[in-house]
Amino acid sequence: MPNVEKMSLALTAQQAAMMREAVGTGAYATTSEIVREAMRDWEAKWLARAEEIRRLKALWDEGKASGPAAPLDFDELRKEARAKLKTASRHAG
Repeated sequence: MPNVEKMSLALTAQQAAMMREAVGTGAYATTSEIVREAMRDWEAKWLARAEEIRRLKALWDEGKASGPAAPLDFDELRKEARAKLKTASRHAG
């Protein structure tokens, strides 16, 4: 494996036993394979979290740039939403 770096890893006794069991059943060839899979899963989650943070920051910036907040008329908003729903229902059916 090119570009491999060895690292030390501390696990609970239960985690170590589960890894040995997974290797013993043939589900994985080695405990290192289990750790690499876990790292791939973690990396995907980490990247998704970073993207979500980037998206939320962009939305925050967009909201701030849109100007000061104004009072909302919730009754009017409900009427508009119901009208849009009624129009969409007609087109769907």
